[in-house]
Amino acid sequence: MITTAGSAPTAGTIMRLRRRGYRVVATDIDPAAPGLYLADRSHLVPPGDSDDFLPEIRDICRRENAAALVPLVDEELPAAGRLADDGIAVLLPRPAFVATCLDKYVLMRRLAEAGIPVPATRTAEEWTGDPPFPVVVKPRRGRGGRGVAVAESAGELSRLIAESPCAPGDLLVQQRVGGTEFTVSVVVWRDGAVQSVVPKEVILKDGVTRFAVTRRHARVAEVCRAVQRELRADGPFNVQLALDADGEPRIFEINPRFSSTAPLTAAAGVDEVAGLLRQAIEGGPRLADEWREGVVMVRHWADEFIDEAGFAGYGITPGRPTSAAAAPVARAAR
Repeated sequence: MITTAGSAPTAGTIMRLRRRGYRVVATDIDPAAPGLYLADRSHLVPPGDSDDFLPEIRDICRRENAAALVPLVDEELPAAGRLADDGIAVLLPRPAFVATCLDKYVLMRRLAEAGIPVPATRTAEEWTGDPPFPVVVKPRRGRGGRGVAVAESAGELSRLIAESPCAPGDLLVQQRVGGTEFTVSVVVWRDGAVQSVVPKEVILKDGVTRFAVTRRHARVAEVCRAVQRELRADGPFNVQLALDADGEPRIFEINPRFSSTAPLTAAAGVDEVAGLLRQAIEGGPRLADEWREGVVMVRHWADEFIDEAGFAGYGITPGRPTSAAAAPVARAAR
């Protein structure tokens, strides 16, 4: 089972796993999510942070006889991780690592205490005096660039804090690191050994990374390996960092799941989703840290064509627009 069928990379992941012979079930909260129509079966589910999500996803897993679950959105991760108790292989890091990463303030403190370089980070209520500008203002918990802004001056910072729906203790003010940005796939499983580290230089970002290129960088890889050594994810994670003025990588966020750039990692030679899936449910071989540098990802729209009868089964009627806001939160299966 793969969640978040409407996310940019999910459709490609579904099709890649089906080509490898897996039966794939997809879920999303929105019947307009493209990946729903590319899976063997699909279901609509409640939001991942609702009380209804865990019972619903557990019931779907039972009825579909799911061997493994690949959750791909932060709101679902704590609940999805609990399905490991049901004997399902959940392709996530260990729960303690997930919880640490989902609280960006706690994460920055843990990394700094471990000697891993991070930007100066405080909650909005902790700063005394003016921070060194520019700074990034963002929710303590959140994803996909939601609520993230840059302040160039004290006046702008004060305005952003005042206008934020977050309380000062739940709003972070973080030094902006202005050098080259990387998003890094770190492939690791329950034995704790890092199998591969694939840094990707970000060329264009709009919420998610749209253009990126695989790039070897020894210090970036070293810092990412240190995260596993010190925090013990023991599962796949994605590091977001940027180089400071001295060329030192500084981590500003970690996603405790597969990255939206996992398709680029696979195109370069390390199929982290399929590889860890084989290890989790089949005892498959470890992945090698062998991949091609200079592979560029250009994310774009693609068209797919299916039979109208199957399409109508998802609750979308031709001629009547469907939006996420109007989507029913109920099951719909093909």
